[in-house]
Amino acid sequence: MRIDWALHRVGSYIRSAPGTYVWLAILFVTTVALHHMSPDFEEDFLRQRSTNIHELSDNPVRVLITSAMWIDGGLWLPYAVLFTCFHAQAERWLGTLRWLAVAVAAHVLATLISEGALLGAIKRGAAPHSAVDTLDIGVSYALAGVIGVLTYRVAVPWRYLWLAAILAVYGLPLVTGRTFTDFGHFISILIGLCCYPLVRGRGKAWNPKETLATLRG
Repeated sequence: MRIDWALHRVGSYIRSAPGTYVWLAILFVTTVALHHMSPDFEEDFLRQRSTNIHELSDNPVRVLITSAMWIDGGLWLPYAVLFTCFHAQAERWLGTLRWLAVAVAAHVLATLISEGALLGAIKRGAAPHSAVDTLDIGVSYALAGVIGVLTYRVAVPWRYLWLAAILAVYGLPLVTGRTFTDFGHFISILIGLCCYPLVRGRGKAWNPKETLATLRG
């Protein structure tokens, strides 16, 4: 009975965030496919689906979609945890369409802005011309955007702690590393924060103090 109850709870949770878990299932399939590719073939295969400057110039719509269906590095389980902690929470709160709007906006806009900044660096001579073919795939921009919009899910004053934490997590690499992906991640957080109009009317903000009091009985 306990196993049936647990399976029912898991199934109910997954059904409450269908977009998140369909996306995660696609990532599982593509990750398994990557593990069956030779290293040389994998690199060439992913580069054709990368949102680098070269591919964006030739096939912008195609690579913006396909780049979000693959994980660079081949580790799926950490993303399953991250999707459950952030994407699923946002989808359950905002609804599938609003959640997807945030994720797509962050993925697309952060990609275009960061690659635009990289193109500017190449033209100034601050980055090599070979950077136009840089491998750039994955779901991290969409994830960062959703983490940004979740700021509004937390009640004041805890909201400010959440905001300070995510700005530190995504801001420090930008200061120390200063890569175009660090820039893209920080832009994604800002895009998520700019999605405030989508959160209006989505219910009372989560108060950690109230949750703690409930757990204590």
